[in-house]
Amino acid sequence: MRLVPSLEQAAFAGSLHDLLSGAEVPAAADRWADGDHGPGRRVWERLAGAGVTGLAVPERWGGLDAGPADLVIAAEELGHHAVPGPVAETLAAVPALLAGLGKPGRWLRALAEGKVLGTLAAPPWLPYAVDADAADVVLFADRGAVGAGGIGAAHSSLDRTRRLFEVVPAGPLEACPAVGRALDLGALVCAAQLLGAGRALLEVAVAHARSRAQFGGPIGRFQAVRHRLADVAVGLEFARPLLYAAAVTVTPRDVSAAKVACSDAANRAARAALQVHGAIGYTQEHGLGRWLTKVRALSLSWGTPADHRARVLAELAKEDGWN
Repeated sequence: MRLVPSLEQAAFAGSLHDLLSGAEVPAAADRWADGDHGPGRRVWERLAGAGVTGLAVPERWGGLDAGPADLVIAAEELGHHAVPGPVAETLAAVPALLAGLGKPGRWLRALAEGKVLGTLAAPPWLPYAVDADAADVVLFADRGAVGAGGIGAAHSSLDRTRRLFEVVPAGPLEACPAVGRALDLGALVCAAQLLGAGRALLEVAVAHARSRAQFGGPIGRFQAVRHRLADVAVGLEFARPLLYAAAVTVTPRDVSAAKVACSDAANRAARAALQVHGAIGYTQEHGLGRWLTKVRALSLSWGTPADHRARVLAELAKEDGWN
């Protein structure tokens, strides 16, 4: 992919948008938050039918063996619609780890078919495994090795649709050369989700600014509102090329730069959307919180912004021979 999607990728994104628009994702997310994973799993089955869950799975295991660029396209739409579940883990990291082990067995085919979900813990970036209670494959990765994970205590998340679980190795860990790339792919997909969520927040904020009337007209006519939303749009568009470039190279520096840029842009969109909506944006009934809490949770997942800024600095220092 260049720094813009191809016509085929744009069509793929459009088809996913249409699919998810008709899949009752908000209702499925509410049920997921209450511990009922059935409707959410049916959404994932529909995504499997569109080829999403098989993007990172090798062809010999029933997947599409697609590149990171296609993962980014799909993940942005999943973030745009706030799809519940372990997105980065199932779409990118777990398939990469299973394939890297060289003996993935039946799990990769099941992932491609949308029959199972995968998650993992990989300290320090991923101290907890998200939605391990809903996942069929739980892995634990540490220092270039990976193995099955045993589920421990549960913890709540800022995002009601995410539950975090402590995970410990359930047996011996096996050396896996794909651990580093798997974590980078996970961070890349997480960044794409953030960009999609930021896009959704901008859209609902603009719609509200056009319809909400005060002092004889829509609030969108005020410069303060228009300029704030324009800043959000600029931030999202500036983050997009970094995300697409990282999808081409998948280098530590580019992935971290993309994660930082998408986190910052999405958080800016969240703040602006909440300010435009006012107090109604805090209410659970309004639905804005679907993206507000997800942005906050995802920006801290797969490495915090501070983690990724430090890695960008370290990679630049290495390239320039500072150390």
